[in-house]
Amino acid sequence: MSHLQKILFGILLTFGLALGAQAQGVQADYRLGAGDGIKISVFQNPDLTVETRVAESGAVTYPLIGAVQLGGLTIAEAEREIASKLREGGFVQKPQINILLVQVKGNQVSVLGLVNRPGRFPIETGNTRVTDMLANAGGAVSIGADVAIISGIRQGKPFRKEIDIPAMFITGNTELDIPVAGGDVIYVHRAPVYYIYGEVQRAGSYRLEREMTVLQGLAQGGGLTPRGTERGLRLHRRGTDGSIQAISPEKSDALQANDVLYVQESFF
Repeated sequence: MSHLQKILFGILLTFGLALGAQAQGVQADYRLGAGDGIKISVFQNPDLTVETRVAESGAVTYPLIGAVQLGGLTIAEAEREIASKLREGGFVQKPQINILLVQVKGNQVSVLGLVNRPGRFPIETGNTRVTDMLANAGGAVSIGADVAIISGIRQGKPFRKEIDIPAMFITGNTELDIPVAGGDVIYVHRAPVYYIYGEVQRAGSYRLEREMTVLQGLAQGGGLTPRGTERGLRLHRRGTDGSIQAISPEKSDALQANDVLYVQESFF
């Protein structure tokens, strides 16, 4: 082997070891859940090699020791649990257990609503967060909201939280990007809109951007027609009691979700 070949072999070996370590790290962090397919083997005991699936109860049935609760355990913890059962039962004196995650079914998160690829996605590491799942789903579509709603179960109780994604990155407060758990649902609702009609170039509904003013809202609609007048501008807004209020707004006033701007025709 030439000197150059030795260098190339060393690079490939190092790269392969790094990839292997990364894959082992991902598997080590993963917690087994219902539906996961695993392969359990015991060193120098090929008759104890079993490929099975974690039941809804979190248990698997294993030769000699029967049902073993593995749901919620990491791979390393599950290996120690089976080794302990085999040793305590006197079946294998010094068991060396290896568990291979064959198929991921449990610990999935549903990402629904206005995202590019809605569906269920597995939690691949123990530190998977909301933004990771949104990235798996391709992010929000153009009419999707900036806020993601996550719901699930935490400590046996219903859990719900709204996460303002842009604000989290703008302020640098990454604590809002909470870890997800199996069974969580992330939902992206439609972005808030406002409406324009009357003497404007392009009447219709438009996405309400952050801190958008009345003037900016009119600009989205292409501005006024030659017959329109700003003096005849009216804003219709639903109050807390459900009634519709007619307001004569200033151009610097902030728009709210579902506001309706009406531009009247000039009579002069």
